[in-house]
Amino acid sequence: MIDNLSASFSIANSALSAQSQRIRVATENLANAESTGNTPGADPYTRKIITFESHLDEATGVNLVAAAGEDLDTTPYRMALLPGHPAADKDGYVKFPNVSLLMELSDIREGNNSYDANVQVIKQARDLVNLTIGLLKNTA
Repeated sequence: MIDNLSASFSIANSALSAQSQRIRVATENLANAESTGNTPGADPYTRKIITFESHLDEATGVNLVAAAGEDLDTTPYRMALLPGHPAADKDGYVKFPNVSLLMELSDIREGNNSYDANVQVIKQARDLVNLTIGLLKNTA
């Protein structure tokens, strides 16, 4: 069995990794928010959604979080009347990605806040380990 401070490190590290992936996916969505298809009527970039799962780490006996994978958002594409666009269909409409800038910025901000919180957990656990080592040195 692992001690509580080591378990705190493991949990926070798994959360850092998961939130890092969340921020990466949201950033990728932002970067492709205006990426249309290359041919008439072609589908544009499709927004990605990251999912998380909790799993038991057998070695430590604690529940860790991990990015389970990426799914594609099924929200309909935005349509705009742009008859001269290379991706315009026969009626002159162009499909634009189903990416909401506000949603992606919110995801990045929330992921960043969670990332920062887990960094603080690691700092606090490290400080407690150092305090314990200092106490043990003084009693020896």
